[in-house]
Amino acid sequence: MEIEHPYLMFLGDAADQLAAKTAQGIVHWRRDWCVGQLRLDDCDADLGLPEMSITDAAAAGVRTLVIGVANRGGVIGESWIATILAAIDAGMDVASGLHARIADIPEVAAAAAENDARLFDVRHPTETFDVGTGARRPGKRLLTVGTDCSVGKMFAALAVEQEMSGRAMDCDFRATGQTGIFIAGSGVSVDAVVSDFISGATEWLAPANEPEHWDLIEGQGSLFHPSYAGVTMGLVHGAQPDALILCHEPTRTHMRGLPHQPLPDIGDCMEGHLSAARLTNPDVACVGIAINTSVMENDAARLELLQQLTDRFEIPAVDPVREGMAPIVDNMIGG
Repeated sequence: MEIEHPYLMFLGDAADQLAAKTAQGIVHWRRDWCVGQLRLDDCDADLGLPEMSITDAAAAGVRTLVIGVANRGGVIGESWIATILAAIDAGMDVASGLHARIADIPEVAAAAAENDARLFDVRHPTETFDVGTGARRPGKRLLTVGTDCSVGKMFAALAVEQEMSGRAMDCDFRATGQTGIFIAGSGVSVDAVVSDFISGATEWLAPANEPEHWDLIEGQGSLFHPSYAGVTMGLVHGAQPDALILCHEPTRTHMRGLPHQPLPDIGDCMEGHLSAARLTNPDVACVGIAINTSVMENDAARLELLQQLTDRFEIPAVDPVREGMAPIVDNMIGG
């Protein structure tokens, strides 16, 4: 799968900024690939990119319209189809990370065939996987886990990759979700894998490697989220992680999408993920806590929280954006 850039980021009618997290992640890590954004009238997300029509984007040399919305249920809005068809007619490919397949929309599939355009449904794996075995394999692996979904697990893994690559360390980011696949160029969207094969898919994604090589595996969901714990468990077992990073957003009052479900205590969440991970690697350790403090305006309170967590758990607690991941990488490698 080779998705051509430049990209035009399509936000449709995203209800809020978090609903555009796919597009936001691509823009953050591949800004030079993203030339503009296209939003419908009722869109409440903004990437800070130039506003472009399909005509403007075609003139600017855009190769792919990327559907950058991650909505509940992963559905394609009826109001989006006219834009998708216009992009195809203008000579663009279309890429989507939603559960619903753009290739299954009859008029879209017909337009793509007529215009020789490619349709990428990156959430749907093209490989077939065996069940996981849990057998020990060489190489080192880190998995990001979270107190909730959408707390920065992909960002934390990519920030570790950036830090390790800057030190000329042998590592690879392993994408397990649609945004990560757009950024990495390959991967497996594990929430589209049949549940029996999630751990096997993760073993395939992060196979045996050189002893000092690190695979940095993007986490999904949380063991403490009633909706998404299943995919998390498969990742935890298949990753066979040597190291975990726990990701957390401290201002939330409940699990995302579930107002009746309170957030877990960080300590309980850490121990729950470690306990699950010990099934395939008894020596797993939590090496750091990545805190998303983007909505904490009081810097003193933010720093106090990070220090409290560092003292409580005796591992580095940092915001990957504001502090970077050097302290956690140091802890990973025993520095």
